[in-house]
Amino acid sequence: MMFKPLTPGAALASFVLAAASAMLPAQAQTKVDFILNWVPGGDHAPYYYAKAQGWYAKEGIDLQLEPGKGSALATQRVGAGATPIGLADMGGVLVAKGKGADTVAVFNVYANSPQGMYWLKSSGIKGVKDFVGKKIGNPAADGARVMWPALAKANGVDPKAVTWVNIDANAKLAALKAKSIDVTTSFFNIHHIFQRELGDDMGFLAWRDAGLNPYGNSVIVNAKFLEANKGLVDKFVKVTQRAFAACVKDARPCVQALVDANGALKFDNEMQNWALVEQLMSDKFSREVALGIHDDARMKADYELVREYIGIDKPFDVRTTYTNEFLDRSIRMTK
Repeated sequence: MMFKPLTPGAALASFVLAAASAMLPAQAQTKVDFILNWVPGGDHAPYYYAKAQGWYAKEGIDLQLEPGKGSALATQRVGAGATPIGLADMGGVLVAKGKGADTVAVFNVYANSPQGMYWLKSSGIKGVKDFVGKKIGNPAADGARVMWPALAKANGVDPKAVTWVNIDANAKLAALKAKSIDVTTSFFNIHHIFQRELGDDMGFLAWRDAGLNPYGNSVIVNAKFLEANKGLVDKFVKVTQRAFAACVKDARPCVQALVDANGALKFDNEMQNWALVEQLMSDKFSREVALGIHDDARMKADYELVREYIGIDKPFDVRTTYTNEFLDRSIRMTK
């Protein structure tokens, strides 16, 4: 095939068009604040990975990851509209909804409850019934405090029969070793740290093994923000879902992105953290329906659990607290 050279006029027009295209700004970026449930750790690696890869930016999202101080605080901030998106324990979200918090969950991370109780076996404690009269130490805004009445009542214990002590998350182990507290709470994804520090003297109870397995951490969005920014939330959820799937397939680059963004973290420790996260992410629905899904029947059961054991100040339709509409059903948990 023969190509004719451009006429001077056509060549000039082509040059002007190319120059104009080069001068066009990159896709406009919308700043979106995202408050985590806690300080960055292995369970947050997918967000940092997707951000480092430019996946959020490609969709016009300038994601700002903010360290948190507990699920209760994240729920409060998002519910009040102070922060548009957050990460929080779903049981506490249901409690807060009954108090007026305006949130909608759009992506589930922990299909299994990550909550656990830790103590020293040498203290004589063997289970929840032995917590009576004891001191439980954890941060004031920790999600375990919100859900404690459910665990207590399910085990025949008066929720008020314990004393809560405010301590920083980083002080839990030291306080337990010093016996200034008798019990503490922690997420299962740092179980390996408790094992390393307490050894054979570690007492442990996973809430999911005590008959309480409500959905754990979920990404929640302020309802008014969602209403006004459905397209943005859709892009955010799909990028996040893709990031979690990528990290399940190969965790190393994800954890490296987390460590690169948070210099105090250690790669090997966060790899162990992530391995435990994968266990918490996996259930029948995340494996067979979609990664990040909230199952209708499970959510109904969680609402009833909260209503029975903790109480709902103002009853509501649990279906208003979550949506699966933004999920890509082709992305599923593989483990």
